[in-house]
Amino acid sequence: MLKAVKFLAGAFLIALGVGTTQQAHATEWKEHVLGDENAPVTMIEYASLTCPHCAAFHTEVLPEIKEKLIDTGKLKLVFRDYPLDAVALRAAAVAQCAGDDRYFGVLSMLFKSQLNWARSEDPIEGIKQVVRFGGMNGDAVDACLADQAMIDAIVASRMKGEQEFNVSSTPSFILDGETIAGARDAEFFIEKVEDLID
Repeated sequence: MLKAVKFLAGAFLIALGVGTTQQAHATEWKEHVLGDENAPVTMIEYASLTCPHCAAFHTEVLPEIKEKLIDTGKLKLVFRDYPLDAVALRAAAVAQCAGDDRYFGVLSMLFKSQLNWARSEDPIEGIKQVVRFGGMNGDAVDACLADQAMIDAIVASRMKGEQEFNVSSTPSFILDGETIAGARDAEFFIEKVEDLID
C-alpha cells in the first residue's frame, strides 16, 4: 500500500511539473484544526488554494460557520490540502511553513487575494507578496518550496482524500462520514451540524 501511495505521489508530482530530488527543509507537514479539539462534530474540508469556489467558501461562508458553530464549540474544522495544480501545491507548502499560529491567517490571506496571484505570470512572486504580510520573507518561501518532504506530504493528503472519501473535486467536505462535494452556503452546514448534535 505504501509503495502504491509513493508511486502515485511521484506520478502526481511529475504531472504537476514538480521535481522530486530537491533538498528537504526542516518544516514538518501537519493537519490544521480550527476550533475546539473536543467539539462534538468534525468537518474535514478538502480544498485547493487555486480553486475559486474554495476561496468563496473561505471568504463568504466560513466566517458565519466560525461564528455560529466553531466559536461556540459545536464544530471543529480540519483543513486538508487537495491541490489541483502545481501553483496550488506550492501555495499549500508555503501556508504549511507559516507555522501553527499563523497557518489559518496565511490561508485566509491567500484565499482573499487568490485572483491577484493564482493566475499571474509569476504566481510564486505573487505568493511571496501576500505572505510577507503574514511574517514570511522570500527566503523562507524559497526554503519551503525546496522542502520535498513537505511537497510529498501535501500530495499524500490529496491521495488520502481520494482513497478514503472518494474526493475528486474542490471544495469537498466530510461531515459525519458523508462526502459533500461542491460549494454550499452557511445555512446548509449549520442545519447539518445542528441535526447531528440534537
